[in-house]
Amino acid sequence: MKTNLIYFVHGTTYDNVNKKCSGWKQVQLNDLGKEQAFNLGKVNSDIKFDIIFTSDLIRAIDSANIAFPDVLKIQDERLRECNYGDLDGKDKQLIVYEEHIDIPFPNGESLKDVEKRVSSFIKDIQKKYKGKTIGIVAHRAPQLAFEVITKNISWEEANKNDWRKTQNWKPGWKYDIDRVVIK
Repeated sequence: MKTNLIYFVHGTTYDNVNKKCSGWKQVQLNDLGKEQAFNLGKVNSDIKFDIIFTSDLIRAIDSANIAFPDVLKIQDERLRECNYGDLDGKDKQLIVYEEHIDIPFPNGESLKDVEKRVSSFIKDIQKKYKGKTIGIVAHRAPQLAFEVITKNISWEEANKNDWRKTQNWKPGWKYDIDRVVIK
């Protein structure tokens, strides 16, 4: 039985509009973000999720609650955005993922740290939810970690092909976790 996993990104926040990076900072969805979450639910209304996982950051929780109000949700801190440390809440131009694959942001995490968190999450999902339809509502770095882990690509390639750069947004990205071997 195949596990169906679909990844969604949270709606637009006040920080997004102000060109700030939120990281682990709690920041609310703005009206556009709420509308995006509502529309995301409409577009995906034909999918019968067994469970939705969100990060424990309010922008992901609220997006999931608006988009999928009737589905059981579990918050998991392993799905948090990258911890930008001293740069949380600062100008988003200061966040250069390519420079922080192995090197943590000042007093924060590296992208490899995020990959470790997401690997642990995937390993648990493989054990507990095999054959289920799972939604995830989270953030940029965990999504790129899913790209790295499930497609066996480098962080450099994941960053290069990031939909935020290619302008190739989708109302959900499907990831095959059944074949992924987590050590």
